[in-house]
Amino acid sequence: MTDDTPDDLARHAVKMAKKKAARDKIMATKTGNKGLIIVHTGKGKGKSSAAFGMIFRCIAHGMQCAVVQFIKGGMSTGERDLILRHFTDTCAFHTMGEGFTWETQDKSRDMEMAAAAWEKARELIRDPANTMVLLDEINIALRYDYLDIHEVVAFLRDEKPAMTHVVLTGRNAKDELTDLADLVTEMELVKHPFRSGIKAQIGVEY
Repeated sequence: MTDDTPDDLARHAVKMAKKKAARDKIMATKTGNKGLIIVHTGKGKGKSSAAFGMIFRCIAHGMQCAVVQFIKGGMSTGERDLILRHFTDTCAFHTMGEGFTWETQDKSRDMEMAAAAWEKARELIRDPANTMVLLDEINIALRYDYLDIHEVVAFLRDEKPAMTHVVLTGRNAKDELTDLADLVTEMELVKHPFRSGIKAQIGVEY
């Protein structure tokens, strides 16, 4: 219940009508359509989670898509298990990493795996059947120079099909990538339970 008077409600209706008219006018100018380069970066949690949200949207719409995981190893995750169990006809899923670099402790092997993941990524991006390709944690591989940022940027700029969306996740996205991207979101860390001694939990982190 509110204490609004009839005059208050009438003023609100007029105000909202003006907002809607302004919004509709703006939206009428947005007629372009293209495949986007999307970057999720920053220290905050949610980069991959948000990217997988878009992958599941594609799946829900029956749109072909694909995932390449660059760093994460064979650990079971909810997203991967769900896709492999139910949606392999719509979403190709490739886990190409063997774990984070501090776990593998083998730079040459990490670089070899990153190169293989990038080759698979290029194959999937070139395939016009794919509406969206998620390159999960590629920014970590780029940060450690396991991949050449200039090669990645040149490929996305010059060879990505016009209507294919490519999503790239991971901390410390390089400037060259964010400059190229159409959409960049930086997740800001405000508070995290890990700092209070809480471990990664199923259903939240994986």
